[in-house]
Amino acid sequence: MHKKTLVNVLGVVYAHIKTGDGGDLYLTRFAEPYQEHFDIGNWYEPDWFNTHKIRLKGTGSVYKLPTKEVNGKSLNLVYKNCRVGEDVPLDTHTLQEFCDAEFNSPWEEFSLVMEIRDGNYGPKELKINTQRPMVIYVPPEKMQMWQSGRSKSKINRIRARHPGIDLDILKQYKMIYEWIEGRSLPEVFEHIDVDDSERMYHLRTINRSVMSDLGKKGYLVADMKPEHIIISGTDTGLIEEVGLDKTPDSVKGQIYYLYNIIGMGKYSLVDYELLLRTPQHEDEVKNSRRHSYLDDQRDRFIPTPMPDHLTNMEIFGVPYIHGHAESTGGHLWVVGKNARLFDYFLPERWRKTPSIKLSGTKEVFYTITKDNIHLVWETSRVGEMPDEEGERYNPRIREFGINSPFEEFAIAHELNQLGIPCVYVRAIYMTGTAKIEVSADTRRYESHKNILDPEGNPILQENHNYITIRGYYNGPDQWVARQTGPLYVPVDLAKAVTRGLIDENPCRMLLKKVKENLKDVGYDGSLLKFNDLLLATGDKGEIVRDNSGSPLVIICNFELIWKTSQ
Repeated sequence: MHKKTLVNVLGVVYAHIKTGDGGDLYLTRFAEPYQEHFDIGNWYEPDWFNTHKIRLKGTGSVYKLPTKEVNGKSLNLVYKNCRVGEDVPLDTHTLQEFCDAEFNSPWEEFSLVMEIRDGNYGPKELKINTQRPMVIYVPPEKMQMWQSGRSKSKINRIRARHPGIDLDILKQYKMIYEWIEGRSLPEVFEHIDVDDSERMYHLRTINRSVMSDLGKKGYLVADMKPEHIIISGTDTGLIEEVGLDKTPDSVKGQIYYLYNIIGMGKYSLVDYELLLRTPQHEDEVKNSRRHSYLDDQRDRFIPTPMPDHLTNMEIFGVPYIHGHAESTGGHLWVVGKNARLFDYFLPERWRKTPSIKLSGTKEVFYTITKDNIHLVWETSRVGEMPDEEGERYNPRIREFGINSPFEEFAIAHELNQLGIPCVYVRAIYMTGTAKIEVSADTRRYESHKNILDPEGNPILQENHNYITIRGYYNGPDQWVARQTGPLYVPVDLAKAVTRGLIDENPCRMLLKKVKENLKDVGYDGSLLKFNDLLLATGDKGEIVRDNSGSPLVIICNFELIWKTSQ
């Protein structure tokens, strides 16, 4: 195996290793002491894997698998294929209750399991036992769509909602947990002499009891089944001993002993692909993370300690925290010097959350992330020659071209410093998958070719899509961080006229004034349109005004603003 580096994904630290076959191996703190056991040749070598795997009951591809012996020791593992992106086969009752349930990504699943193991939420005396999450393995190959078993309609829905970032769904993710010795609840009842109706009664009762325990700790499983409840080998052996004489009293003793085990929390929970937080816990986590986020954004230019997996960069005068988006193979640049902000912009935090399209012609979306953060993300048009009527033959666009994401962010950053209000630019995401479209204008790739990331690759690559992430303007960062009441709501000038917030003539004057302000500081903003500018509105719908008493106007589009003087 290759050199080991540390990465942090959703709060879980992994040792990342490139495998000999070109894949990626992510070891948790539980797996690191057994790094040699997880060498691909010691568990995933085809002859060994096919000979020794034992398929376990369930709907997914789940196997018990021993490793080869290393230093005289073999590990018993549970190996499963992550089903993220597939349709969830739930029964009717569960489907009604959890109609939006989706399989966790491997990173989300490991993060939630680690959370449960830490046990910081809910009653301290109550502990939910789980398998230890060990390894995520991402093979180098990508599946064809027909091989994936994933829903075509779901893929199409994700594609429509998130152009350019969905193809990582063709990656396979192998998840490895530690094996727990014991038997599932239905297997335990194979050794208790009761009829089917009584067995079903006890299975349902115990299942509800475990769900109650889980709920007290702030979690639920959308498809909770008795098969997910594991009783240890020692306790199952005692239950069998109690029932050896097959008398009614011995059966009652078995049932009593079993309920006592459950009541003491002496069971383990397995299968976490539909594990999620309860609504109350989720709200508390979101609110906590949002408050932390607002404080960190306020202080984003104050340096924090830098973890090994992240790097400081400066591009066109803008400081960034750079790192990998491990779940997609992409790269992420987060504005500022505060490393705590990085995780908030990982694609798994915003790419699957419900979104609203803000433009009829461009890929611009508003979403509320899993951390309850309001963001706007847009697919960059760098490398394109616009085909919109009115832009297609514009001589300025043909002369200057569309700005790169890094140029856009530099412009927004400088204009804010010059006192011209702009939306806050937050992060740039480079997709991990190849871009299909051929670039019509390669000038930006040429001009950026010598600006390299920490691994020596150009930051702007023609064969990848880029997505810019900006704040959904609801007030200045300093103000928002201390605000407890309503925040501002943005509305672009075009919609402001349509809604009767402002008349068209004053609106034209505001647009003209912004263009003049830009010209005064050496920028050409002549192609700005009504929908490139925002007004801020207060909680009563009134337009927020600046210090001079004029409506506060915020620029939100920088792809066609060019610097005309140095």
